[in-house]
Parts: sequence; structure tokens; C-alpha cells
Amino acid sequence: MVFRNLFGKTQTAPGAGPDAAVLTGPRIPRHSSGWFALLKHLKTDPGMRILDIGPTSSTNINFLTSLGHGVYMADLVNESLRGNWQVTAEGDSESRFDVEGFLDQNMDFSGRDFDVILAWTTLDYVPEALIGPLVQRFRASMNPGGRILAYFHTRDNGATTPFCRYHVADGENLEVQETTASPVQRVITNRNIERIFDAYSNLKFFLAKDNLNEVIITR
Repeated sequence: MVFRNLFGKTQTAPGAGPDAAVLTGPRIPRHSSGWFALLKHLKTDPGMRILDIGPTSSTNINFLTSLGHGVYMADLVNESLRGNWQVTAEGDSESRFDVEGFLDQNMDFSGRDFDVILAWTTLDYVPEALIGPLVQRFRASMNPGGRILAYFHTRDNGATTPFCRYHVADGENLEVQETTASPVQRVITNRNIERIFDAYSNLKFFLAKDNLNEVIITR
């Protein structure tokens, strides 16, 4: 994870290391109405604090800081699937995901509150036990009126649906790049998206043509 503040300083944060996801495929342009709507918001007021979830993207850091914003990055999917987070309590026969340990290590922002979270397809790939706690931690880490941009697969293609990194750009298109292979864990319907984010004030859905729902969620 990398945080770059408005003065261009870069700090290594917990969770970064040699096991970080590798960006493998070519960058493919993709139209995104959700990103374009959020981009208009990002251009209204410099000085926002943004959490960008995914493998480190210098493109995203450079673009967002050029707009005057601070950026913090967290590779939650890769860490949740490849980190050693399964624990077994004394007397139990089955292991469980260490939700609190994961959040303490990967979602501790030292009191920083965010104005925008770029969640992308994170909730389609992380273990089931993390979904509710992550959504709650997002909300607790956001300023009032803060916004989340999230994508959700509308179809499960199993192992053929790659985990991708989204690189932002100044316009209606962004770039999609395959990274470490991780099959979609679940398909979350619109109704379940509304249920998961029921503590938030507003959800706006955008139509997409490539089996993805795009949603902007307002705290």
C-alpha cells in the first residue's frame, strides 16, 4: 500500500511487500459512466482524501494527485486471499477468517477520514466474512457525504473471470488490466447491494454493457 500526500511524499504502509499482486495483461480501454460522474465530483474541490483499493497504480497516484488530492492505496483482495488470515480457536475443529486482525492491519488509517473510496470490484473477490465488516469500516473511515465507486459482476464466469486493476483517466474511459488470477467469489444482485449499504444515505446505479454494475454510494 502506498500513500502519497499533496506534497509528493511517498510512504510505505502496512501490507506492502514482495507478495503484492502482479499486473500481467495489457491495458484495455473501458467506458465507465460511474467513473465519469465521480470525476466531475473530484474536479469540483481539490484537497480530497482518496482511498484507492487495488494493486499499486502509479497512473492513479499521478492523476489523482494532479487534481490536488491525497491518495492512499490498499491491495485488499490480494492480501485477503493470499495472506495468512485463517485462524483456529482453541477447542474448535474448523478455522475462521481473522476479520479483526485483517482490518487492523489493512484498514488502519491512523485517524484519516476519506472523501472518496474507489472500491472497484473488491466485494466480489474478498472472502464472505469480510463483506459486512469492510462496508462498515468504509463508512467509519469516510467523511459525511463521502462517496464510494464500486463495481459488481452480474454474472459468474468462474475461473474465467479475472481480477482486474482499474487505471483512471481524464474522461469517460478508464483502462482495465488483468492482475493475479482470482475467480469471482459471488454475484451480488442490486437488491443485495442495497441491503449491504443500507446504512448509507444514497445509491446511484449506472448501466454498463460488460456484465458489470456500477454504483456510486454516498455516506
